[in-house]
Amino acid sequence: MRGLVPGARTPRPLLDLLPAVLQEDPVVERLTLALDEVLAPAFASLDCLPAYLDPLLAPDDFLAGLASWVGVPLDDAWPRRQRREAVVHAVELHRCRGTARGLQWQLDLMSGGLAEVVDSGGVRWSRTPTGPEPATEPVELVVRVRGAGMSDAQLAATRELVAWAKPAHVPHRIEVAG
Repeated sequence: MRGLVPGARTPRPLLDLLPAVLQEDPVVERLTLALDEVLAPAFASLDCLPAYLDPLLAPDDFLAGLASWVGVPLDDAWPRRQRREAVVHAVELHRCRGTARGLQWQLDLMSGGLAEVVDSGGVRWSRTPTGPEPATEPVELVVRVRGAGMSDAQLAATRELVAWAKPAHVPHRIEVAG
């Protein structure tokens, strides 16, 4: 987290903002110098605020906060670039969440292309809300994972991601190949 930065200088010393009578007082001078040292990191953070809000430039310890603001679950085991890409594409990912394309995109970001989404394309509907369901192709979402390229932790993360990102009413299963 942000903290004291030894030797950091403030762009606007407090002593210069005081009346001339107080600027000559040695106690006030030492007090304002001490406050300048404490406030310098805050001024630096505020001056660099656009960089803090950019996922590609934000400090690593600030990225988790950005991810929580945009509703993206991050895994600490992911490489740094992968975590940043997930936050960069958060808006577009939310826009297509619940679709096969959106799920495939999230899996590509998370696994590096080791998972494939197979959507049955089946739907069920009825003209009467309480009527019997028509006989149609079963609705199912299948995610095929190349198991040889994934660790057990990545496989567990894939299961969690699929359960989180797919529509709640669609049954799913994960097939591990290899």
